Amino acid sequence: MQTTRIKSTQPEQPVEKRRPVIRVIQLLLIAHLLYMLPAGFSLAKYIRTNEGKTWWQLSRASSDQAPDPSVFTDAVIQVYSARAARWRGALGVHTWIAVKPSNTDHYTRIEVIGFRLRRTGHSISIAQRSPDNYWFGSKPELLRDIRGGKTVDEMIQRLYEAIDQYPYDKRYRLWPGPNSNTFTAWLARALPELQLELPVTAIGKDYLPVYNPIASTPSGTGVQLSFGGLYGLMAGREEGIELTLLGFAAGIDFSPLAIKLPGIGRIGKSDFTADFKIKE
Repeated sequence: MQTTRIKSTQPEQPVEKRRPVIRVIQLLLIAHLLYMLPAGFSLAKYIRTNEGKTWWQLSRASSDQAPDPSVFTDAVIQVYSARAARWRGALGVHTWIAVKPSNTDHYTRIEVIGFRLRRTGHSISIAQRSPDNYWFGSKPELLRDIRGGKTVDEMIQRLYEAIDQYPYDKRYRLWPGPNSNTFTAWLARALPELQLELPVTAIGKDYLPVYNPIASTPSGTGVQLSFGGLYGLMAGREEGIELTLLGFAAGIDFSPLAIKLPGIGRIGKSDFTADFKIKE
């Protein structure tokens, strides 16, 4: 029995027309791979140097970077970052804020912790504890240090108001956010006086909902565009210019001059301003 083959009525796309599309896809894949090379190098280095270490037994002691609250009576706001626990530390950091109102004898540490969401239904942690502990063996880097009187106390009050308005307390996603760095970026925008530039390794800092992809940079000195934290671009006086691909950021800071690479972080002069005090 002879069968009749029905030919498609739609003409096949010529190979010559398909080739430019294929080339564009190939170039995009190559660009993504090259972009992620620094992060891959950082991960390989971590695996080689941390093999066999038990992460939960690593130091959580104070790094002695905060003023003694029993002696220092002024108000304090400090922002810290430290490499994340386990293999995540090869790629990114965890950030938090510590505050001490005037004439109080303790610090309150404010941060988002992923496992807390599973235990309590809320990701935000507000606890009286040491402000500058090592984060599972990683010494924290002091990003901002603001001290003063009434003005800083008012900033702390506004910080608590911003905490109440954080929209992702019951959501947490390690990558590309919302996570601990999304939270710190949210608080930083509420306090533009901080002029806080978060590390390029703070994965999640660029997370914005897809329905509202434009916002000020965390420092409040520029503007950023972000599509769910996966792809984006920002430009600001503090941050310089940063590009985000697949949730990983890279860029260049012009003041002070530095290159910022995925996984590796900042190469150049530190952005930290020592003894930054608010004038009353």
